[in-house]
Amino acid sequence: MFKKRLFKKNKKSASEVGSLASGKSSSGYEVSPKKDLGKLHKAAFEGNLTKLKSLLKKGDVNLLDKENRTPLHLACANGKIDAVKMLVDYPNCNLNLCDNDRRSALMKCVQCQYQNCMNILLQKGADISLSDVNGNTALHLAVSIPSVDLCYLLLDYSADVHAKNKDGSTPLHIAATVDGSEDTIKLLLDDGAQINSAEGK
Repeated sequence: MFKKRLFKKNKKSASEVGSLASGKSSSGYEVSPKKDLGKLHKAAFEGNLTKLKSLLKKGDVNLLDKENRTPLHLACANGKIDAVKMLVDYPNCNLNLCDNDRRSALMKCVQCQYQNCMNILLQKGADISLSDVNGNTALHLAVSIPSVDLCYLLLDYSADVHAKNKDGSTPLHIAATVDGSEDTIKLLLDDGAQINSAEGK
């Protein structure tokens, strides 16, 4: 359920960046589909719905590759929204499995700035509180871009503005170090972030 906001959302939408034309998305996975991916992961990565549907009938929707990525991770990192929809609607799809960096599919959506894919996962109940190997949550990742729209969406699903990573930094601490974060900082403060929250404690 959405929380009520006390301010207007910045209407400028987040850009859908992260094309994998060269085999890599912005903060995504460096992938050579022919060499690195099995058939199911490749179909998800490329958004090939016909192959994906066929392979899911005889495969495991939560199948992990050598880097502990699920097909959902690959679809999210490449912004293949229709593949994401197919995967999350498939029986027993686990939205919260993490790759070798302990990043969930939701975190990959954030890193690669695919807001539409984020929406799908959040609506399906993806865990917003998971943290990666550095202790960063999805909100930490969003403020580091920085993206007001992604932060706004995460906060609407009750992302914790007080969460600290392994360095003891909250999302507000991170935002304060990133150029162009004025709107992000205001958003975090309006949501209850504490300016005097001690870093590293």
